[in-house]
Amino acid sequence: MSVDGAALPTELFTTIDHVGIAVPDLDEAIAFYDRSFGVRSVHEETNEEQGVREAMLAVGSGDTRIQLLAPLTPESTIAKFIGRSGPGLQQLAFRVTDVEAVSATLRERGLRLLYDEPRRGTAGSRVNFVHPKDAGGVLVEIVEPATPH
Repeated sequence: MSVDGAALPTELFTTIDHVGIAVPDLDEAIAFYDRSFGVRSVHEETNEEQGVREAMLAVGSGDTRIQLLAPLTPESTIAKFIGRSGPGLQQLAFRVTDVEAVSATLRERGLRLLYDEPRRGTAGSRVNFVHPKDAGGVLVEIVEPATPH
């Protein structure tokens, strides 16, 4: 198989980037993870485009994170997820070096992605998502980290 004549890679991901957890109250969840597990927030931001307030929690000495996602409005995707499924595991995110190339490969393999073009993710990253119905019920995020300046 190929995309524009180029061979498709067999390994698309470099590592697990993070696991996303939907929470109703970000401050309460950050305090719980700190108090209960000693896992601390290393980055927090509001992403208006995605409709969330979020925190990235460091786990050990590696760079894999737990992402806590709290809804900004009752209409946000995270609010709808919590309303449908309750708080909990919402996504599994894999790190990639080129989100467009991986998106093209996944489409070539018959998977539907949620966005035609990548969108802004945490800390200026670029992201897209594989539709859960095409990934065994799991919302799979692909993340290309922002290039350091």
